[in-house]
Amino acid sequence: MTRFASLFLALSLALPTAAAAQGFEPIRDKGIFLANVAQKDLRLPLWGVALRVQPNGSIQGKALGKPITGKWEWRNGQFCREMAWGDQAIAHNCQLVEIDATARNVRFTVDNGAGDSAVFKVR
Repeated sequence: MTRFASLFLALSLALPTAAAAQGFEPIRDKGIFLANVAQKDLRLPLWGVALRVQPNGSIQGKALGKPITGKWEWRNGQFCREMAWGDQAIAHNCQLVEIDATARNVRFTVDNGAGDSAVFKVR
């Protein structure tokens, strides 16, 4: 994988969205997370990212035509995951999860809520 492709995926999975900064509420409960996110398509259309978070702890999807695989767990009110994009490992990270009032957008903020965010469309 090229350095450019790795950087592209990292940025697309943590792209700050200023317009989306308003109107999100934290999800701290695993049951609420699963009800709103599990087995639904999570998409970043501009970047070609589509993911599914499964109740069994797996993550599946695609980005730029390459598979995304991984596993997740709910720990201390946060979504903790490790993934791979093709053969490129994406390090373990725990993330703050927030959802908007319409339940059509979910925001993941890396580094326990202190890092960059990505807003996914929920379908």
